[in-house]
Amino acid sequence: MKNLSYNISIAASPQKVWDTMIGQETYKIWTDAAWPGSDFKGEWKQGENLHFVGQDGSGTLATVNTFDRYNKIVLLHIAMLKPGSVVDTESEWAKKWIGSVEEYAFSAKDGITELTVNMKIYEDWEAMFNESWPIALARLKQICED
Repeated sequence: MKNLSYNISIAASPQKVWDTMIGQETYKIWTDAAWPGSDFKGEWKQGENLHFVGQDGSGTLATVNTFDRYNKIVLLHIAMLKPGSVVDTESEWAKKWIGSVEEYAFSAKDGITELTVNMKIYEDWEAMFNESWPIALARLKQICED
């Protein structure tokens, strides 16, 4: 697996960045910049499963491993979702995603929140994330600072 890291400085409190990042309506806005039609179903709570889906219900299923409010979120991806939110753990596509880890770390200094997104993924996904994460984070920054 490959480790990727993306970082952005946002002129807002960690609470503002956190709430904007995981809020049901604001999540759709910032993720849409890189992954059109993105949404989630479920609760951002430790031990809960979240469905990250596009308009057709395809996407990924993740467990919230860590939920340390305003500090850190860690997600473990446990399945892919086929259209209609059908769980897939057997396809080659799913096997190259299951076990991926997504971590969000928040730190604050002088009114600026540093948000770091760390991904532990299979190499097949690297180009897509290298292209999309900077776009999504720039949109998140814009929303938080407006």
